[in-house]
This record gives sequence, C-alpha cells and structure tokens, in this order.
Amino acid sequence: MSKKIKVGVVGGSGYTGGELLRILYGHPFVDIVGVTSRKYLGKPISRTHPNLRKISKLKFISIESMPDVDVLFLGLPHHAVMDYIDDFLKKTDLLIDLSSDFRLSNPDDYIKYYGHEHSRPELLKEFVYGMPELHREKIINSKFIAVPGCTATAAILPLKPIVDNLNPKIIVVDSKVGSSAAGAAYSLSTHHPERSNVVRSFKPSMHRHLAEMNQELNKDGSISLNFSPHAVEMIRGIQSTIHVFLDEDYTSQDIWQIYLQAYKEEPFIRLVREKFGIYRFPEPKLVLGTNICEIGFEKDESTGRLIIMSAIDNLMKGAAGQGVQSMNVALGFEETIGINSIGFHPV
Repeated sequence: MSKKIKVGVVGGSGYTGGELLRILYGHPFVDIVGVTSRKYLGKPISRTHPNLRKISKLKFISIESMPDVDVLFLGLPHHAVMDYIDDFLKKTDLLIDLSSDFRLSNPDDYIKYYGHEHSRPELLKEFVYGMPELHREKIINSKFIAVPGCTATAAILPLKPIVDNLNPKIIVVDSKVGSSAAGAAYSLSTHHPERSNVVRSFKPSMHRHLAEMNQELNKDGSISLNFSPHAVEMIRGIQSTIHVFLDEDYTSQDIWQIYLQAYKEEPFIRLVREKFGIYRFPEPKLVLGTNICEIGFEKDESTGRLIIMSAIDNLMKGAAGQGVQSMNVALGFEETIGINSIGFHPV
C-alpha cells in the first residue's frame, strides 16, 4: 500500500495515548494528523511524551480542530466518550475506543459495575469487543471497536480455551498490576511515597473488569468467576495467577493440547512451557513494550487445581497495542505490522 491512512488521537496526553502515538509513529501506513488535549492545548506533544523528541513535530489541538480522518482513536477517561459519541463518529470511518464506555453489550452492567446508566445504550451492540484472538471475523470491516481492559485481557486470553473445552466450576483470578495502569492523573494513591513498595489490594470484589470477563467467559453464569487485583512495585505490566477448579480429571498434556489448538497460529500469544531456569512461567518484564500475551500453567497433582499464569504489558496488549492490532485487522493490513517489537532482556 502506497497511500497512508489519516489517523487522529483524541485524548493523547495520558500514558495510553502516549503509547498509542509511539506505536503509530512506527506504523508504515499511518499518518498522524491530529492529537488532542485540553490540558496541554497548543503545547508540543514531545513535551508531554519526551520519548517522541525528534519523532513528533505536532502540537496538541482541540477536539473541535480535529480534521476528518480515516481512523480515530479515543484515549479519553471512562464515561467521557458516550455523551459525545456523535461528534466523534462524524469525523471518521473507523472509531476505536480505548475507554470502557462501549465494551459491555448489556447496559445493565454499567449500572452494576460502573454505578451509572449508559447514555447511549442503543449503540452498545454496534461495537465489537476488540480482541482479535476471539473476535477477528467480527473486527474485519467493522466500524466501531471497543478495546478491552488490561486486566480483563490478562484473564480472558488464558481462560477462554479452558472454558470452551472443560467445565470449570470456580475460577479465581489474582492479578499483580503496575502503576501505569492507574493512568497519568495524580492522586494520593499514585503519589510516590504512598505507592512505592506496596502490595496493595484494591477493589478485591466487583472490579469493573470482572464485567468483561463474565461477558466473554461466563455468559450463562454457570461459573463462579472471581477477580482480585493488587498494585505492586512495577511501572508497566500485569501478571495474573489464575486458579481453576474442575470436576473432571485431566492431564498436563490435555491442557497443552487445548492451548495449542486455540493459539498455535496466533502471532501475539506465546505459550511458556519450561522445566528449567528462572523464567519457567510468564514474566511481565519479558513482554515490556510488546503486544505479546504469555501463557503458562501447572497442575496441582495433590488437589487437581489448574494454575494458569499470564503476563502482558498493560499499555500494549492491555491497551494501545491491542487497539492497533484491531485497526490492522479491520483495515486488512498485516496484523502484526507496527506492533511486532521484541521485548528486552535484561531489563
């Protein structure tokens, strides 16, 4: 393809917006024509995202100044998209929303998990849940894509093949989350003396991302699906340890074959099965800056419990990377283009 597509980013000053810009500037078929920020209006993008020095010459503009584009990414806070969705739709042929505003197809879930009614429930069914490994066919030629949440991604991808092939009764997802998942806005909980050195449980029940997990894994409600995240001493990354309790017996080879059948052709799923060394299980720091989701597992022979581990970069596979992956699929580009980076070691 010789002609580049015009891309705009609404809400480009946060961590997800910055990661999105980093990826898009390296995409050979993308021309970034506008990036908005109310707080930093008129300021150089590279002042907020210093890693883009000598890469970006753009300055932040207002939403009203955003030109018409082929693809519009929304990096706005939750509950900031739905009320202005018509304004965004007028500017683009393909809308990719990285907030939670259109991830859930059931409007009642917004009341249950977010504490407010959805102002545009008639549009929820129009959005595709942007996880290509599960919904690639729906994403192709779609016009509205909702990018999944980061901890939801780190749970859904490792669990989907197991739920589809076995009959789990109880699932417990325990996630360790880096500080960048809280966003760039300042608060007491992100203040360095308060955040450093913590292993802090937050929202141990009814976390918002549980709604996505139930939507993708537990539509009939037959599974007791539980999720508890923890903030840890890490900037980027999510490591999930998932405990699955099954009635039927199984072997480790059964689980391995289930994963191979589901994911052996997936470019961004890396199955980890090492018997020796210090990296025998998924490790967040090995996927930093990549769109990879690592998945590993072990069977507890004494109880039959299946322990699954996953690792992602929350800003990549958990946000911006998955958004660009969905864009590639929707527009017919090679799926890995612009996001096929290799992780660092050591780091």
